[in-house]
Amino acid sequence: MLRNPMKGDRTNPHTTWAIALAGFAAIAFGTPTNAETDFPTRPITVIVPFAAGGSSDIVMRLAAAKASETLKQSVVIDNRPGGAGNVAAMVIKNAQPDGYTLMMGHTGTHAINATLYKNLGFDPVKDFAPIAPLISFNNLLLVNTTSPAKSAKELVTLGKSKSQGLTYGSQGVGTGGHLLGVLLAQQTGINLTHVPYKGVAPALNELVADRIDFTFASYLTARPHVEAGKLRRLAIAGFKRNPALPELPTMGEAGFPEVAMDQWFGLFAPAGTPKPVVDRLNKAFVDALNDEGVKAKLQPQGSVVIVGSPDDLAAMIKRDIKRLGAVVEASGVERR
Repeated sequence: MLRNPMKGDRTNPHTTWAIALAGFAAIAFGTPTNAETDFPTRPITVIVPFAAGGSSDIVMRLAAAKASETLKQSVVIDNRPGGAGNVAAMVIKNAQPDGYTLMMGHTGTHAINATLYKNLGFDPVKDFAPIAPLISFNNLLLVNTTSPAKSAKELVTLGKSKSQGLTYGSQGVGTGGHLLGVLLAQQTGINLTHVPYKGVAPALNELVADRIDFTFASYLTARPHVEAGKLRRLAIAGFKRNPALPELPTMGEAGFPEVAMDQWFGLFAPAGTPKPVVDRLNKAFVDALNDEGVKAKLQPQGSVVIVGSPDDLAAMIKRDIKRLGAVVEASGVERR
């Protein structure tokens, strides 16, 4: 009974039921709560799965600083390197789905690792709410300047002329540099011996010392060695040329279209984060990376802005889990 005669309550029972039904509808159909419409009311933390000072960390700090202007709240960067990004991913999986704890995920955490690890501890699709793709870069095919190869095609010819084939270094097992070598071997049939290092810097140092035949590495990390005349760029392992390196052909243009991989980075929240919050974050970070001042700082690093919708990021994950998972399987690497 809605009316309480003991207190002289003269509330119209029809009005009371209408209010109650409106409340039930808000729960059932997802009407935004005050917490969602007022978001954010406190600082936001973005977990970056790399050490401070790296290229991806620099990108995230630029984007976060600009996004904070739109969000009217500070965006704090929390560096959590380790486990090929899995450490950071587990933090997000277990975080409150309120939009205040986010992650800069990437091709490794949300595509490659799904096949590389037996017990990942998280589902790269079900445990995350995609917010927006951010940037991508493509690795360069590099050789020592003493190498006789002046192009990707000449490097493959060199590999075919040697019974033992060629050696190449990478940032580690399952990284983009490793899998691009697998793709090159698949398409050309040359014998390649993979030499994994603990990071891209040691791999580049070994190439500079002429102890390996080639490597795939980012423009930003390779640039000092290239400018010093110690390394030569042969091609870019992307689907199209990079605006920062317009003269450098793609591997496809060099005759090897399968040897391409976008090393993308995207922003994620825990699964279950309300849609109004995801939409607010999407707009803030998309606008941040579309800012001409931010773009001007990113281009010298070889980064390409690829901002889009949450659905765009979800589609990228689905595509690369399938494609890159097959490459991991073909590499013969033992699952961790």
